Formats: sequence, structure tokens, C-alpha cells
Amino acid sequence: MKKLAIILCLACVAWSRAPQAADPDAAAWERQSQNVTIIRDDWGIPHVYGKTDADAVFGVMYAQAEDDFNRVETNYLNAMGRLAEAEGEKAIYQDLRMKLFIDPDDMKAQYEKSPAWLKSLMNAYADGLNYYLFTHPKVTPRVIKRFEPWMALTFSEGSIGGDIERVNLNQLEAFYGKKPATAALEPDDVEPTGSNGIAIAPANTASHHALLLINPHTSFFFRAEAQMVSEEGLNAYGALTWGQFFVYQGFNDRAGWMHTSSGVDNIDEYAETVTKKGDAYVYKYGAEERPVTTTRIVVPFRTPGGMAQKEFTVYRTHHGPIVREADGKWISVRLMQEPLKALTQSYSRTKAGTYKAFRDTMDLHTNSSNNTIYADADGTIAYFHANFIPKRDTRFDWTKPVDGSDPATEWKAPMSIDETPGLRNPGVGWLYNSNNWPWSAAGPDSPKRSDFPSYVDRGTEESPRGKHALRVLQGRKDFTLDSLIASAYDSFLPWFAEQLPSLIKAWDATPADSPIKGKLSEQIALLRTWDDRWSVTSIPTSLAVYWGEEVGRTPKPSADQQLHALAVASDKLAADFGTWKTPWGDINRFQRLTDDIVHPFTDSGASIPVGFTSSRWGSLASFGARTYRGSKKMYGTTGNSFVAVVEFGDTVKARAVTAGGESGDPSSRHFNDQALRYSTGDLREVYFYRPQLAGHTEREYHPGR
Repeated sequence: MKKLAIILCLACVAWSRAPQAADPDAAAWERQSQNVTIIRDDWGIPHVYGKTDADAVFGVMYAQAEDDFNRVETNYLNAMGRLAEAEGEKAIYQDLRMKLFIDPDDMKAQYEKSPAWLKSLMNAYADGLNYYLFTHPKVTPRVIKRFEPWMALTFSEGSIGGDIERVNLNQLEAFYGKKPATAALEPDDVEPTGSNGIAIAPANTASHHALLLINPHTSFFFRAEAQMVSEEGLNAYGALTWGQFFVYQGFNDRAGWMHTSSGVDNIDEYAETVTKKGDAYVYKYGAEERPVTTTRIVVPFRTPGGMAQKEFTVYRTHHGPIVREADGKWISVRLMQEPLKALTQSYSRTKAGTYKAFRDTMDLHTNSSNNTIYADADGTIAYFHANFIPKRDTRFDWTKPVDGSDPATEWKAPMSIDETPGLRNPGVGWLYNSNNWPWSAAGPDSPKRSDFPSYVDRGTEESPRGKHALRVLQGRKDFTLDSLIASAYDSFLPWFAEQLPSLIKAWDATPADSPIKGKLSEQIALLRTWDDRWSVTSIPTSLAVYWGEEVGRTPKPSADQQLHALAVASDKLAADFGTWKTPWGDINRFQRLTDDIVHPFTDSGASIPVGFTSSRWGSLASFGARTYRGSKKMYGTTGNSFVAVVEFGDTVKARAVTAGGESGDPSSRHFNDQALRYSTGDLREVYFYRPQLAGHTEREYHPGR
């Protein structure tokens, strides 16, 4: 009788956990879940172990959904052009932009022709998410009730802003909404985008092993951290963009990779000569008149009263879709569109353990918008420039729309890896990229700008971060994990080191009886002796940043304008904080109160100080912060997100930190448990090998349990 009672009790528990609606695939999902083990370490990070790669994909998607299903779904709403179905009319043209390039029927056809191994991963991706929804019936998706395998092809590359997002929404709406374009206002404090990657050769390290810095600068909480392991050779750790089944920036047991946004010109506009003939349009191409392709796109959107839709007739030439009008010409845009190859490359590199294997993945030419820093256990370090660069006629200015009627403006085959700026084991023993040009990537061993066409990189000058990276890398032969971390958080601010002398000079040249002398004497004395380094206790950092923002609003400011900007900065600090003598950490704050994608910041809420600044000033550790309506303090939303340092040898040693924490649930202990470490650059140990998880395991389970 006692045994029967136990059985009935267990049955009741199982029934209470089980969703009420049956699903014909549930039995298959349950069987696959038994091949997957998820171990959550003491930071909540999932280490996913599967028999096959597909099992690992199933598990990592389930784990992502556990941590933040909203971000997973939102990324796919954006990728498929379905955001307006959740967020309403304001997202219509954002959806239209995506739908110009992403066609579900095409994605389904691409899925059908995929190789069996990749198809199995896409199946597992969808199954893992659907199994999560099946076992969590209280979770209500905003739009996507069921994920399908082909959806993985709509979001195949991993960058925070894909190539499609380079199309200007304001101009797109003006063209298809049939209304005048309005000038988009740029904020005064535009935050530089991108990331840092550094590789150190064995000759420059104390252990004689290669080291790698992985330091993406993204909007906070854009990526999760996880490990994926299978009995088929997969063992990758790092940052995964929510909703994707591959480690985007990370490492395996033999090699690591870090992507940085590139300055390559690989998206081009064509000025099309279009005329109307009857009810149709034609465009000129050479001696021909070709028909403009017209299609109908429907964009559903949510309203307070239910769903509605807006229909568009959209136009294309063989160059690509029409996205705007300028000077009487329709402007089409051309960019790389190879989702199947892109997904293949994104996943395959996670299993590449040698330079040759990694380089072979690059031959797919679909890592379009990124440079890549690479290091491995064989001691090889390498720099790969943007992976998709079509050859073009250098007679044309590719920074502007070219004549679409001239066949000479056609793209040719992509440049080979050997034809692009690249480095392998430079003599200086280090290389880096910080979204700057490649011409300083390895100091004196860097590629030469004169050897390449101008469209290879659009940069016109070295960036402050580039100058900073050169400063911390040159002349070092004793790098360790600790000293590489210290370099990544080096507090020097080169922009101020270059710009403040002109302010001091302006002060020194000002007559003694000038009223400005009395107002700014203390400030100048403080800045004159400042070491140009940030810290949470630094008053000069606060003064310099507020001055830099103010003086930056005036191109080539005069001496008087520079001094006036310092007076304005001082007054603003005093008005907001009671005194201009306010330490930087009292102003520059990290705050995470909710999991809202657009976070609500408030000075009345808990926050912690952050020493590092915007990368505008050359800080390698980046914290893009600003004030918000109702706030006086500055709150960060972008910059350092996932940060890792890795040493490759007989075994991998690594440390890492993630902004805030792994979980998107404010009630979870892992919502903000890494915030203090994040703010101080105190990277934690990575448990890469399963025995390392002993004593550091919070939970071990199969998906659904």
C-alpha cells in the first residue's frame, strides 16, 4: 500500500509539471533530452553535453530559453521581419527592411538543400526551443508559438547589427511610404561601436603558450555564455547570440577566435535609371532596358484592437532591392546574401582546431562584416580581414552610389584570403584589432595600405583605441593571463593625452585679468597634473569627460571655445552633483533592475560605480554611458559585454566575465551576480573541463527535468 501511495504521489507530481496540451513530437523530444545533460555551474552558466552535435544544439537552445526566452524570440522577430506583430506600427518599416532580404519560402528551400549534418542541427535548434515551450506552458511567446528549422537561416551570422541594418530606415520609409524624408538627428555623443581582439604569440608570453583576448563591445545582455560538448568532437565555449546555436566568439580545446567589426566596404548602392513604360518600370543597363521586378510584401502589425496589416509594392533590379531615391534616381543596395553558407561557416569554425581547418572555413566568404583574431595551441596567431570583399573597378568611388547602368560597376568574385590584408605569426609576436584599420595590426609587421584597393577598408585615421592597443602591446615579452587582463583594462585615455595640452595652452595664453582665470584656475591645475587615467575616485576624469563631450560639439574649437567648454562642463557638474569636484564613479554607473530590452534607468535605483569610460576617449575597456530622462548619473548600455582571456597549451586555461549575469530573470541569483566583477575587471575562472565542475555545480539535469 505504501508503495502504491508513492507511485500515485510521483504521478501527481509528474502530471503537475506536464503541459496539458499534447504534441505529436513530444515523445521524440523527450527521447532526445535523455541524450543531453546540462550542468549549471555556480554562476548559472550552462555546460551542455550531448552524444551528438545535434544533442548539444538541442540542449543549448533549451538552456537559452530557460535563461531568457524573450531575447531569443525577439531576435527572431527582428531577423524575420515580424517585430511589428509584437510591438506595433512603429516597427513596420524595420520589418519591411528585413522582408526585402528575408523570404520564408527561400529560407525553406535553402533548408531543404542543406547537407544532412546541418539539417540535423537546424532540426535540433527548433526542437530544443519547442520542447522548452512544451514543458513550460506558462511561458507565452509574443508571436512565435512554434519554431521551425528553417528559421535558423534567417539569423546566421551573429553580429549585433547585421549588414541589412545598414539600410537607412528613414529613407526607406520616405520611398515606400511616399512622403518626404526627414533628416535623422544624430546624438552629440555617438558611441563608437565594435570590439577588441588581441593575440599574443608564445615568444611573448611567460608560459610560451599563445594567449587570446576576447572582448566584444555590444549592447549589454545581447549574448549568453555557454559551453557545448559532444562525442562527435564539439567542445566550444564562449558567447552565443541569443537564439543561435553556435559559439560566436570563443574557443575550443585547441583554438580561439574573436570577431571585431570591420571598416570594409562590402555593401554598395547603385543609382538606377528608371522609367515608366505603361503600368511597369524599366531600368537602363548598358544598351538594354530591363524590367524592374515588382513584388508585394505584407507587413502585419499589432494594434490595440487586434492585428492589422500594411501592404507594399517593392521594387528590385538585379543589383538588389530599391531602398531610397536620390537626385532623381532610384537607389538599389547590394550585399552578401548566402544564409546557408553563412550558417555553415558560423558553426564549422567552432570545431576547427588548427590554423588550416579554421582558414578553410573562411573560404566560404560569408563572415562579411567582421575581422577575426585567431590563436591556437600550436602557437599560431593570425589576423583575418573581413571575409567577404567583392573585387571592383577602382575607377569608381564606392563610398557613394555608382552608376547602375554601367556594366563596369558589377561586382566580381570575392577576394581570396591571400588577396586581403592578413597576418600569420608576425615577427613582433602580437596582433590586434579594435575596429580600426588593419595597417597597424602588428606594428611594423602590419599589412601595407598601398598594397590594397581603397574599398578594403574605409578608415581614414588611427582610432584612439588603436593607439592605446599599440601602447600596451609594444615591447612586452612576458605576457600572462593576468597581465593580458591588466592590459585589456589599462586605464590610460589617449584622447585626453592628445587634446588637453591645447586646453592648457589656451589657459596659459589667456590674460591674467580675464574673468575666466578666476573661474577655472582650480580645474586647470587639476587637469595639468592629471595622469590621463580613469578611476572611480578620479575627479579629473569627470571633468575631462564632461569637457570632452562639450568641446566635441564644435569642429576645430578655438582657444576661447575650449575654455568656455570647460566652464560649461564645470557648471553642469556642479548643477547635477552639487560640485564639479565629483568623483567619476559617482557619475558613471552600471544598473540592471529589469530584463526590459530597453532598460528603465533611475537615480533612485541601486547601481554600482564603473571606472572605465566610453571608447571615444581611447579606453580599451569600453563603457558607453549617458544620462536618461530624469537622471543625472550616466548609465551604461553598451561596450564590454562578454570578456575572456584564454591560454592555449596542452590544456586550456581561461577566465571570463559577463555583464550583469547569465539569467534574464530578476528573481534569479544569476541576474546580477557578475556585476561587481564586471565593473572592476575581476574575471572568474572558466570551468572548461568537466572535472573542473566538481564543487562548482549548482544543478545537473536533462532538459525538461
